[in-house]
Amino acid sequence: MTRIVETAPAKINLALHVRRRRTDGYHKLETLFAFCRDGDVVTVEPAGTGATTLTLTGPFAALLQGEPPADNLVLRAAAGFVSRFGIAGHHAITLDKHLPVASGIGGGSADAAATLRALARMHGMASDHPELFALAASLGADVPACLLGRTALGRGKGDALRPLAPMGDRPVLLVNPGVGVSTAAVFGRWDGVDRGALAEGEVMTVAAAGRNDLEPPARAIAPQIDAVLALLEAAPGVILSRMSGSGATCFAIFDTVDARDAAARAARAQDWWTLATFLA
Repeated sequence: MTRIVETAPAKINLALHVRRRRTDGYHKLETLFAFCRDGDVVTVEPAGTGATTLTLTGPFAALLQGEPPADNLVLRAAAGFVSRFGIAGHHAITLDKHLPVASGIGGGSADAAATLRALARMHGMASDHPELFALAASLGADVPACLLGRTALGRGKGDALRPLAPMGDRPVLLVNPGVGVSTAAVFGRWDGVDRGALAEGEVMTVAAAGRNDLEPPARAIAPQIDAVLALLEAAPGVILSRMSGSGATCFAIFDTVDARDAAARAARAQDWWTLATFLA
């Protein structure tokens, strides 16, 4: 066994349609998942003795310090992997945290999925093993999509996945105004109106015709999102801009790297967090 390093790329929802509330407390969704090249980084090494450990580094590590192990998705993913597959021994895990917490870009889910991929590689298991996806689904609604890690249509609670054609290295900018919003609070303010299904067709065409049904309630909770979206929508060269997930991070896809980088400079001038990257 060797040291394994896995990127936990930021997830964005190109469109997110909320259809109804399910009896299990989740909501029936239709969403277009896409993934960026960059995000957090998970490193897993074998640990000879003692319990599995988690070391936190990076600019957002402090926000996770002191989190109970039962609430930490990385530790839950590791414990679930060991239990489900009968793995002997322990692991030393390092999470280099670069994505903001509670920000609508799947940070915790991506970290859990990267942990599962790293452990699968370490123990000689295929990353598309059905039991690995079953474990991912038990950890959270977005974890299977993050485990898949490619453009996909998500249905059900977001974990019934249909892979789609890759997005093709399009320049993308993520912007967060420095506020976290509660997913539960945003869903709690959803007005319950089913505004219809996603269309069929080419990914960008479907995304442009879609919407994010969580954007209005998130903007009511965190009005700072208004300013972020206004900046992105007005940026030269923007192809599509929208809030991701339950917020507060917003994204914009651009036709050129120069246009993306100009918008990033404008966002940083507002003291907002930014990630200038590419779609995978």
